[in-house]
Amino acid sequence: MRRSLVLGVGSALPQRKVTNEELAKQVDTSDEWIVERTGIRNRYVAGDGETTASLATDAARRALEHAGVAAIDIDLIVLATATPDQTFPSSATKVQASLGISDCIAFDVHAVCTGFLYALSVADSMLRSGNAHKALVIGAETFSRILDWEDRTTCVLFGDGAGALVLSAEEGERGVLATRLHADGRHNDLLFVDGGPSTTGTVSTSECPLSLTCRSARKASWVSPISEARFFRSSMCEARWAFRKYRWMRHRG
Repeated sequence: MRRSLVLGVGSALPQRKVTNEELAKQVDTSDEWIVERTGIRNRYVAGDGETTASLATDAARRALEHAGVAAIDIDLIVLATATPDQTFPSSATKVQASLGISDCIAFDVHAVCTGFLYALSVADSMLRSGNAHKALVIGAETFSRILDWEDRTTCVLFGDGAGALVLSAEEGERGVLATRLHADGRHNDLLFVDGGPSTTGTVSTSECPLSLTCRSARKASWVSPISEARFFRSSMCEARWAFRKYRWMRHRG
């Protein structure tokens, strides 16, 4: 059976680290308040010359090095981001060019918080089908550039960075076993960045920063134990795994 095997991983962060104490000097918050509610103590913020594509490229290079794979062997790049360098072409093509890959499939996936899982699932499907043989799956964001730094409900939550996987199509039982993707478009207005080419005719976020309806968004994002069990069971069935063989499961609290 053809499966997607993880060969290597890599990550990249901007140079500047912003602590909770620094944020407390500009908004009504404190290290204790942030840690108690989120567990976050610091975040990284992109500076001049650091973009989604540049961070993605750095993470990709480290993943390739970890995997022992040459960039020229990559024939698929899927980049998950909600903060691309430009409306088009995709930031994935900028990564492709930076890595010196002259010909491969390269595109972005825009699914925000679940973007990396969507990118992984898409890449896995293409590798299984034989449309590609080795893939880079990347998640990269520069959320600092769409935040309202005077809004303590959002500016404490987000930062910038990138992570990458190298996947290879291999015959055998090892690799990605199954994926299940879900979305609920009824809650579009709970967490969003307003504006866009087809609505406001602009791609600027300077006047339309990220907006979050905290309590409602938290409630909408909660998955009931019954629904979670159903998703888990369907994934296990697709992977053809008996439940008695599954010894570890991470539960999102």
